[in-house]
Amino acid sequence: MSKFNSMKDQKFVFGSVLVIANRMDTLLERKLKEFEVTSKQWLLTAVLANSFDKPPTIKEVAREMGSSHQNVKQVALKLERKGLLIFEKDKKDARVTRLQLTDQIHDFSQSTQSKATIFTEAVFKGIDKDDMSKARAVLQKMLSNLTEMDQPE
Repeated sequence: MSKFNSMKDQKFVFGSVLVIANRMDTLLERKLKEFEVTSKQWLLTAVLANSFDKPPTIKEVAREMGSSHQNVKQVALKLERKGLLIFEKDKKDARVTRLQLTDQIHDFSQSTQSKATIFTEAVFKGIDKDDMSKARAVLQKMLSNLTEMDQPE
């Protein structure tokens, strides 16, 4: 493959990732409206439920989501008002605040699970296992590169 075609592919993938993210966010917002949560609020609950063994700090969640401490805190405050999350002071260090999902999140998850499954299946319809595996590898490498780029020089 020529360098020119490779560059065209990079531009296409770069632009497509941004467009796909925007379109998924818009469609997800529509689907979540009946549950009175935004896509960012839903993502925060999913990250808390699936990415940590113990309640994480806001900073840890921000790193996992690729977001800022301030943005995560604002989203978390809205979830707290809805009764889906609580802010807990760390037992060993009172300066540290951890995010903990409440028991109410289980009811929320059950009510949204079937819609989430249908949404996800529709997004990935027609994509076979090998292509999905390749896409995962490319996205993991892109995420790794972005993490490397984000390190102070």
